[in-house]
Amino acid sequence: MQERLQKIIAQAGICSRRKAEEFIRQGKIKVDGKIVTDMGIMVDSKLQLIEFEGQPLQSPEENVYILLNKPKGYVTTMHDPQGRPIVSSLLNNITARVFPVGRLDLDTEGALLLTNDGKTADRILHPRFEINKTYIAKVTGHPSQKKLLLLEKGVEIEGRMTSPAQLRVISTKAGSSEIEITIHEGRKRQVRKMFDAIGHRVKELKRVAYGGLKLGKLPLGKYRFLTIKDIDRIFI
Repeated sequence: MQERLQKIIAQAGICSRRKAEEFIRQGKIKVDGKIVTDMGIMVDSKLQLIEFEGQPLQSPEENVYILLNKPKGYVTTMHDPQGRPIVSSLLNNITARVFPVGRLDLDTEGALLLTNDGKTADRILHPRFEINKTYIAKVTGHPSQKKLLLLEKGVEIEGRMTSPAQLRVISTKAGSSEIEITIHEGRKRQVRKMFDAIGHRVKELKRVAYGGLKLGKLPLGKYRFLTIKDIDRIFI
């Protein structure tokens, strides 16, 4: 049966469908020995040879879902040209070719999903599903209710307004505050830029939930396998 090439690549567990489209554009995919850059091509994986970076595409693996409590200092890629620690090095004895679902900044810790299920990854990342992501931000000073209301309604970042957010002050100490913030967008360093916009720099940041799936008491640097019920909680 013929299917779109990017879908077949994602189903093989190499990456998400969005990333597969990038690989096609970059000329990293061959079909029957020829480089393919046409995004609309239909392919039968049982009858045609599909190669990624010179290696034949493997049959789809069993879907694997992992929740990692990412420490600071790790990049959320599977390879880093600068030689920095990568999140996959924290996964022991995982034979499935999982990839991160979205990113966490180098200096941000907390909940990070990894999977070989490109379809579910795309669903989590696609803006139209508006999957909430909850963070705990330790910020300088004590933001006023007026400033927090600005974040709730949306602030301008790099020429665009952010979507409405949910905020809750957890605690205040001398010179800093801990604030829970929930957003559904995924712009680069968005939470940090939002607090910068109201004059309160983020000192520490931790993602604690995807939708209804919470990090809980998972130790820093450790991971656990997720069930389908866990994945369903993301979309609640």
